Parts: sequence; C-alpha cells; structure tokens
Amino acid sequence: MTARKALIRLAQSAALVLGVVTLTFILINLAPGDPARLWLGPGAGVQELDAARQALGLDRPLHVRYFSWLARFVRGDWGTSIAQQRPVIQIIAAALPHTLLLTTLSLLVTYIGGIAVGIFQAARNSTKLDTGLTILGLLIYGMPAYWLAITLILIFSYGAAVQGWPQWLQFPALGVSSLDAEFLSPWENLVDRAKHAVLPLATLGAIGMAGTSRFVRASLLDVRYLDFVRAARAKGISPQRIELKHILRNALLPLVTLLGLSLPALFSGTVFVEVIFAWPGMGRATVTSVLARDYPVVMAMTAIYAALVVAGNMLADFLYTLADPRARSSAS
Repeated sequence: MTARKALIRLAQSAALVLGVVTLTFILINLAPGDPARLWLGPGAGVQELDAARQALGLDRPLHVRYFSWLARFVRGDWGTSIAQQRPVIQIIAAALPHTLLLTTLSLLVTYIGGIAVGIFQAARNSTKLDTGLTILGLLIYGMPAYWLAITLILIFSYGAAVQGWPQWLQFPALGVSSLDAEFLSPWENLVDRAKHAVLPLATLGAIGMAGTSRFVRASLLDVRYLDFVRAARAKGISPQRIELKHILRNALLPLVTLLGLSLPALFSGTVFVEVIFAWPGMGRATVTSVLARDYPVVMAMTAIYAALVVAGNMLADFLYTLADPRARSSAS
C-alpha cells in the first residue's frame, strides 16, 4: 500500500469514527431519561434539577454540547462520569484490562481450536463424524451468546453445586475472583481467577471455534481440488508436503483477514457476556452507563469501539497484503 493510499484510508477511517460518535451523541441525548434526575434521585425538586442540569451542561443547545465535548475529547479530556463522579479515563483504565484478557484468551481458543477442528473435519470429509461435528458446530454458532452463557451457568455452576459434582467441574458464575481472594496464596489466587474465567471464555470460545472450524474446513476442501494441487500430485511430490505447503498454507491465508475482523467482533460480543457473568470489563461498564444516561462514559466507550472496528479492518488489509504477494503487487 502506497503512502498516498494509506493517508486516504486513514482519512476515511477518521471520518467513519467521527460519524459514529456524532450519531451516538445525537441519539443518546434524544433518548428518554434525564441524567440529572437519575443523579439526584426521584425526590429532587425543580430548582435542584435545574441547578444539576446547569452544572452538567445539559441546559445548553445540543450542537453546542456536541462541539464542546468533541473539542475536549480530542485534547484528551474525556470528562467526568455523571453516575460515578470520577474521570472517565479512570473507569476505562479499570475496565479495559479485564476485557483485553477475556478477548485475548478467546482469540487463542477460537483460532487454535477452530483450526484444529477444521483440519480434523476436512481429513474426514463426508464421514458420519464430520457430519456430526458439522451439525454440532452449526447449533453452537447459531446460539446467542447470552443464551449459551446462561446455559453454562445453569449446568456448571448452580447445577453442578446442587448435584454435588467434583470441585474441578464446578465453576463460579459471577465476577473475576472470590470474596476471600485477598486471603489466598498467589497460586490459589491464580487458580481462583482461572476458574472464574472458564465459563465466560467457554461462551465466547465455543461460538468462535464453531465459526472458524467451518471456515477452515470449507477452505481446505476448496483448495484441495485446485489445479496447482493436482499439478503437485502429478509431479510426484509427497502427500505430506502437499498437505502442509500447498493445501494448508493457501487454505489458511483467508484466516489472516478473518483474524483482523475478529478483533472488533469479539469486543462487541463480550458486552452481554460481561453483563451476565458480572465481568468488570468495558462491555459491562457500557451497559451500566447507558442505563444511567451517563453520557461521558457512553461517548468514550463508543469512540473506542468505533476505533477498534476501523483498526480491525485496517489490520486485516495490512496482514493480508503482508501474507499474499499478489495483494502486495496489486496494492503498489
């Protein structure tokens, strides 16, 4: 990609992010609900509400508030949370590590497990085992994340405790650590945190694996019957080398693009999962802020999610150009 094309792409990405945050600002300010009343409570009088709206800047016209917020946001001043009365940047700094941990582990489970299952199915194409795994994958992939999360909680948390299952099959349903975590040894604390992450990770990882395995299986079967693979077999190249160098290498190339697009999808997919499992990440903070009409937090979260979507698309293009020489030649 040339420097000119890169600059054009960056300008388009910035315009897209600006459009998203502008639309979000308009919609959230026009939505029913008064942040001042939520802040002061139902017993607040008219004068108290007017004073609160003036203090929060809600008495100014919509366009004035928007440009004021945008100017401060660009300078790095993301405002103060209305509900929590602390800087928005502190809320994001506290929530972001938890979301990054969950999404990173989910990506590893999704691609390592999905590639392994896809290769396994492609090697057993049209067998009963392949058909069974295909049906199972489609069922899991079609499940809403919140439904799968609740099902896992009912089975491996509440159900396991009631049925008296072994401790290694019982997993906590809420939070990132137990209430007595501060009294545990470092190793016990690590094990406790790992057990808390199992069900949220299983929810995101299972759905991701189901989609990735289908993609890998179809890609492998498509490449296996292309002309260059037939030519390699005609030349007498060993089957192992054909599978690894010719089929697998070319079949997994589209996954580079899928990897870049998975980043924003995972961040958005963690929203309901974090809420259900009380995981203190960005998704849960966003939902809480929307319910509280906490405009500064909602706007900051929206800008971050929009930037992640754009960055994921740009990363996908860059990785594909880096991996495929034909894309590099066409981009130059």
